[in-house]
Amino acid sequence: MNSAAVPEPRTAAAMAVRRRRTEAALERVHQAIARLRREKAQVSVASVARRADVSRTFLYDNAEARSTVAAAMTEAGERRTQILSDQDDKREATWRERALNAEDALKVAHTEIFAQRTRIGELLGQVRDLQAEWAEEDIQRITTENTTLKQRIRQLTTENRTLDERLKAARSNLRFQDRRVADLEARITDPGSAT
Repeated sequence: MNSAAVPEPRTAAAMAVRRRRTEAALERVHQAIARLRREKAQVSVASVARRADVSRTFLYDNAEARSTVAAAMTEAGERRTQILSDQDDKREATWRERALNAEDALKVAHTEIFAQRTRIGELLGQVRDLQAEWAEEDIQRITTENTTLKQRIRQLTTENRTLDERLKAARSNLRFQDRRVADLEARITDPGSAT
């Protein structure tokens, strides 16, 4: 009986150590899940096992660890679904806003196009009226007069240039004559300095 009594305390001690290790591993699993939630990272068996420094087998075999990870994954999925739903709502709101803005811009563009087409029609009518008023003889007469006027402008420009050159030459001669007169007056007033 003595041999039967010895293994019991060893077994109890081993089971106590195993229980403490399991509780420590479960605590690390809870902390890893809390960290993943804070970081808004994806919760999965692999990520929890990596962060908690436990094996995936432990997470599958231990009922409490399995239920904790499954609950965290479900909650993360619901939260992700809610975030995606919120993002979809925001996108839909911005698209709705863009669509309304595009409709307003389209209305303004159609109004502007209609106004421009009306104006173009009026101007084309005026051009047709002007073309109808002028006969071929009138157009030839005006073209001939225009050519004659251009020739007259060239002739007057040439004459103007010639007269301008003559004026410059006359001014130069006048300055020379003024100097000559001044020199002669100086000689007359001072006859002794001339010799």
